[in-house]
Amino acid sequence: MKIALAGAGAFGIKHLDGLKKIDGVEVVALVGRRREPTQEVADKYGIPHVFTELEDALALSEVDAVILCTPTQMHAAQAIACMKAGKHVQVEIPLADTWQDAQDVLDTQQATGLICMVGHTRRFNPSHQWVHKRIESGELKLQQMDVQTYFFRRTNMNALGQPRSWTDHLLWHHAAHTVDLFAYQAGSPVVKANAVEGPHHPDLGIAMDMSIQLKAANGAICTLSLSFNNDGPLGTFFRYIGDTGTYIARYDDLVDGKEQPIDVSQVDVSMNGIELQDREFVAAIREGREPNSSVAQVLACYKVLHDLDQQLQA
Repeated sequence: MKIALAGAGAFGIKHLDGLKKIDGVEVVALVGRRREPTQEVADKYGIPHVFTELEDALALSEVDAVILCTPTQMHAAQAIACMKAGKHVQVEIPLADTWQDAQDVLDTQQATGLICMVGHTRRFNPSHQWVHKRIESGELKLQQMDVQTYFFRRTNMNALGQPRSWTDHLLWHHAAHTVDLFAYQAGSPVVKANAVEGPHHPDLGIAMDMSIQLKAANGAICTLSLSFNNDGPLGTFFRYIGDTGTYIARYDDLVDGKEQPIDVSQVDVSMNGIELQDREFVAAIREGREPNSSVAQVLACYKVLHDLDQQLQA
């Protein structure tokens, strides 16, 4: 399978590291905004074609699929362009930053019948997989999730500490992880959602702090706190409160409510969520089936985000 990857930044490199561990997969094209740094990454990973425009990569007949790690605002239009060019596509989270764009991507997927998967990585992290399997087996019923998503990011910087060409967003990007994961783990759709936000940054024009409450149809609830102002431990931390136990997920580590470690190393073939995500994308294409985290499966998340956005604007 030959893949083109667009976006040679922090997350693009994570995908390149994951893809090189999958048998029978070759990245044949790399697309980046600036040619020189994109070429450097391509040379490091042995990628033969380098472009500054996605259309040039889509024109390669050898390309079977595309992974998009580009700025949020480009995701929907680029995903649609990939499918219209006959390529399967995995688009990094978020799928879109408007409800209409998200629907348009699903419409294109249904019209073409191609694989369109969204990078909701939390579905694939072994710690969250371990909890999900307990819920699926009936050993655990989720009653509450308490989630903290914290960064110290008062300028446009990426995960590598490099300047970004676009502005990140707490609601449409970072909340998307938890809104989708909550419904996925509860096994029940979100039926109630509320949000409040703090002051907007004078230059970035976005809220730097946000709080979200969710309720699923089966009664489970979720509280999510997000901040770009947090000068402390960074990342996202999940507390699962269930009827038979409490579990805390920090990155790929999982402990119970008494901080006793739980071994999740055998949950899947890797501890790398991005690699597992890419493995699912490749397997779905090879097997001709819908992937976990398909655009159809995650679309409801973006309706919740839209409703919250409307609420905040009002």
